[in-house]
Amino acid sequence: MLYEGKAKKLFKTDDSKVLRVEYLDQATALNGARKDSIAGKGSLNNQITSHVFEQFTQMGIQNHFIGKISNHEQLIEALDMIPLEVVVRNVSAGSFSSRLAITEGEPLAFPVLEFYFKEDDLDDPIINEDHIKVLQIATEQEILTIKQEAHKINQALITLFHKINIRLIDFKIEFGKRADGTILLADEITPDTCRLWDEKTNDHLDKDVYRRDLGEIVPVYREVLDRLEKIIH
Repeated sequence: MLYEGKAKKLFKTDDSKVLRVEYLDQATALNGARKDSIAGKGSLNNQITSHVFEQFTQMGIQNHFIGKISNHEQLIEALDMIPLEVVVRNVSAGSFSSRLAITEGEPLAFPVLEFYFKEDDLDDPIINEDHIKVLQIATEQEILTIKQEAHKINQALITLFHKINIRLIDFKIEFGKRADGTILLADEITPDTCRLWDEKTNDHLDKDVYRRDLGEIVPVYREVLDRLEKIIH
């Protein structure tokens, strides 16, 4: 095992360019301060993100996904991860609403992109492009590439989720680099990392159900997976 995070474990394989990911039956909030074991969650997230990455590959969006090998495991390309969380917001929600006093649910005039420094000891603070360059996290050209890819991913996700009557409120993604410097989408795209609302009812179909004690998350995540599988198969 190389790494154990809040939602998954990473393992070496016989191929140095390939890692095995195991999704955990665990939910966390408040940067890990709240943690619960939830049977079935890991399998659902693994299947959801696998479907999304497969769709991205077909769309020509480069990513680290190689293939799903079981309901809770997948193989990915080993990358040098960039310590940034890239958040794209289409609708005001969560910390954005409270930070800027914009009513939750209010559509934004354009997609707002934010960077967060991925550092648990600092509670992943929001940073700007100058901070990224000062910290030598990424060059100006790499920042531009990340922003372009993030906006492309946003449009792809809006289209994908609209097909299953889900509204993409916001999402968080991460990127990694190959040895040749190529930047790829990495990590995961799941209800843990996206805010997803039902288009008709505005019901939460994401981890806010857990964060805000709105109910059980397994049926909610199952609903997202079921809807995805209907359009994919």
